[in-house]
Amino acid sequence: MQDLGWAEILIIALVFVLLFGAKKLPETARAVGRSLRIFKAEAGKLHDDEPAGPPASGPSPEERTRRLEEQARRLEEQAARLRASVREDGQAKP
Repeated sequence: MQDLGWAEILIIALVFVLLFGAKKLPETARAVGRSLRIFKAEAGKLHDDEPAGPPASGPSPEERTRRLEEQARRLEEQAARLRASVREDGQAKP
C-alpha cells in the first residue's frame, strides 16, 4: 500500500467536509474515535478470554448439564417475571 501524500489527504478532508459539513465534522470524528476505542477494548477482551493451552480438566458432563439446566431455569423465571410486568402495565398481552 502506498503512502498518502498531502494532496490525497487534502482531497479526503474536503470530501469529509462536503459530506458531513464543517460543524458536524468534529462530532463525527469523536464518535468514530469512541467507536474504535470500544472495538479495540472488546477485541482485546476476546483475545484474553481464549485459553492459552489445552483445556484443563473441567467440570464433568453431568456438572455441565446441571449448570445449563440451572441457567435455563433462571432464564425462564426472568421471562415469566417480564411477561407478568408487561401484563401489569397494560401493554401488549400475548
